[in-house]
Amino acid sequence: MSAAAGLTLVQRHECELCEAMLGELERLGRRIPLPPVTLVDVDSDPTLKRRHGLDVPVLLLDGSVVCRHRLDTAELLRLLGSPARP
Repeated sequence: MSAAAGLTLVQRHECELCEAMLGELERLGRRIPLPPVTLVDVDSDPTLKRRHGLDVPVLLLDGSVVCRHRLDTAELLRLLGSPARP
């Protein structure tokens, strides 16, 4: 994992899927070290809304999509180069 790696969760307020993905990330982060997670409201930016408005939540690693709607733990760990198993 690069020292500059960062996770961004593009979400919407009062979104059950968004809350679920954030909860899964928090649980995973208690088991293995994760980069800091920044929360971004998709409705706060017209570009984000146009790009991801119908697909929230979206998890980004350094700006690239890791997964949409549900946390893909295996893919996240693969991209982070983590030996941990989901």
